[in-house]
Amino acid sequence: MKLDGRRMSGNVDDRRGVSGAKIAGGGIVGIIIAAVITFLSGGDIFDVVSQVAPQVIQNAGQADYTPTEHEEELAVFAKKILAGTEDVWTEEFRKIGREYEAPRLVLFTGSVNSGCGGATAATGPFYCSADQTVYIDLSFFEQMEKEMGAGGDFAFAYVIAHEVGHHVQYLLGTLQQAHNQMNRVSKSESNQISVRLELQADYYAGVWAYHDNRLYNSLEPGDIEEGLNAASKIGDDYLQKQAQGYAVPETFNHGRSDQRVRWLRKGATSGSLTGGDTFSQSYSTL
Repeated sequence: MKLDGRRMSGNVDDRRGVSGAKIAGGGIVGIIIAAVITFLSGGDIFDVVSQVAPQVIQNAGQADYTPTEHEEELAVFAKKILAGTEDVWTEEFRKIGREYEAPRLVLFTGSVNSGCGGATAATGPFYCSADQTVYIDLSFFEQMEKEMGAGGDFAFAYVIAHEVGHHVQYLLGTLQQAHNQMNRVSKSESNQISVRLELQADYYAGVWAYHDNRLYNSLEPGDIEEGLNAASKIGDDYLQKQAQGYAVPETFNHGRSDQRVRWLRKGATSGSLTGGDTFSQSYSTL
């Protein structure tokens, strides 16, 4: 991506080096399983909290911490991407007669306390609607590249844009409506609603990419392919097969790889806010 000269967002709370909730033994078993359950988990963050909160044993204060040069580069990158989402969604909301209220971004290391409870780096990036904030440990980008084969600057930008997509859902009322419905149905039906939320957030990430490129000519050859590759590596079916050799469709809560790729590509191609309705069509056709 071409980001030279781009502004950095001021809606960033840098908590790196300040530890949050420390987690007792147990935790989330296996990094891939953790990714299956919680990666890009804005739609299911309350499930994450219910697993993590009982294990919280204490809060800690300031720790000695010096970020590496590479981490500082990633922090600047994240701030520029967040600024891009602010510019795009401010414009897109204005088109529908709405005012966009930008989320905050919290950068943390190891563990963090959010409005939705305590979480660790194993949770992956997440959006908390209780405080309208995106949380990310920048080491996750290194995990994407080294452990998931999903590196690249646009792949990293997609992660941030997806979580901001959950904030867009929150502002439009979609997120709360879905969560309310999830509380009234069976687990399998709740999972299907979660998949619809996640695929729509993928679509909104694509919409952001379309308009960010329109405004700033930010995309370079291969960027979209990086994002599509990342989407394919975080599908529930792919991650479950990597972890246990087979997939269990009724447990999916983020969508299959082909679905995630399709909705990200659709948003990046159309750029239309209204083209991402993942709730009206039948589940089998998503």
